Order: sequence, then structure tokens, then C-alpha cells
Amino acid sequence: MLPRPQALLLDFGGVLADAPPQRADAPPELVLRLYNLIAGVRTPGEIQRDLASGAQAYARWRDRDEPDELPQAEVWERFVIGEWPRTARAKVRAVVGKLSYDWAWRHGWALRPGIADLLHTARLPMAVVSNTLCGAAHRDFLARAGVAGLFGAQVYSDEAGVRKPNPQMIWSAAAELGVPARSCWFVGDSRRRDIVCARRAETAAAVLMISGRTRGEDPDAWPAPDAEVDDGFGLQKLLRQAA
Repeated sequence: MLPRPQALLLDFGGVLADAPPQRADAPPELVLRLYNLIAGVRTPGEIQRDLASGAQAYARWRDRDEPDELPQAEVWERFVIGEWPRTARAKVRAVVGKLSYDWAWRHGWALRPGIADLLHTARLPMAVVSNTLCGAAHRDFLARAGVAGLFGAQVYSDEAGVRKPNPQMIWSAAAELGVPARSCWFVGDSRRRDIVCARRAETAAAVLMISGRTRGEDPDAWPAPDAEVDDGFGLQKLLRQAA
């Protein structure tokens, strides 16, 4: 049986919310916005391919054990616009925050099963701890879903400058809640990022919530969680057992 937590720290994607599998091509509205922004110096097809290949390269980078997060401008420079004309790159950098928001946003986001009920009944301090290109997009989704006010802190890698599995993400969230990390449960859907991060931060428990990302990882290659759950209902049951 797991020790009763003093606070819950929750990943965003795969734990709080999920979306249908992302299309291989970039959102058409983002392609058009970029095309108009750079006055057509790249065709829509070229922009589409640059975004698609950039997303794949950025995903490979995110799977590395990098302690620091890349600034938004560097993500675009390194993975998308590095070969664009200098004037076009400058125009992208000038509005990189808005473009990053649009790239990060998922129209299909929805709270995972059981999560809304969990958040409203947990009676514990709670925080979001998430790697993301744009935390503002996550904040806005949680606000639209009517649950943002239930969190005492939201810690996002693009704002914090570090990324999981760097334990500073967890330590920062716990500090904002005023609770020691060793008294928190951390719930994530990735062994390589979340469970490793929880172990490094020495949380009271590392809980794995199964998602599509989880199924793509080799369980033998990473530390084992203290418990596994399928969704918010499973996490509620785990909390009741600990209580």
C-alpha cells in the first residue's frame, strides 16, 4: 500500500488530458499563418514538410535526457526554420510565442476519464507538472475545462527553463504548494520522463497512468513505478486505498 500523499503532482498529456493521435501533417491554419507571415517565400507544401520533419526531430530530442528546456525561438530555429531566408526567420522570431501556442494546441484535447471527478473530490493540494513547447496552451485548456482553479500551481517546462526528468520540475511544483516533494505522489504516463523524474526527486510515490505513449516504451529499460492505473478512476481508487 502506498503512503497517503500530502499533495498530488500530475502530468498534463496522458494524465489530465489526451487527444486523438496527432496527424502527420501540420495544422493547415498554422501553415497558412506562416505562409502569410513570411509573404510566400516558402510554399505551403514546403512549410508543411518543414513543420512535419521539425516535429519529428523535436520529438527525438525530447526523448533524450536533457535537463534544460529549449527556448521557443531555439525550437523553431533548430527544427523548423533553420534553412529559411534570414528575413523570414526574423518574422517568425518576432511572433514565436503565438506560433508556439498554435503548434502546441490540440483541438481534440479532452479530460481523461475520471479526471474531472478526481480533481473535484481529491481534497489535496494539486499541481500540474508538464513538458511542453507552450504552457499557455495547457493553461487555457484547463481553464476552458473548468478545472484550472483546482490547481495550486502549474509548472511548465517552457516557463521553468528545465524539463523532466530534471527533478527541479517536481521540486518547484512542491515548493509552490508548500509541501515537501517526499510527501507527494507524482503521476505521469512516461517511464523515461515521469517515473525517472519522480525517482530523482524522491517523491513518496511514482504512479504510472497508462496512455498511448506508455505503450510505446520498453518497460524493462526504465525504473518501475510504485503503481499503475488506467485513468482517473484508477487513481481515485488508489487514493482511497492509501487513505
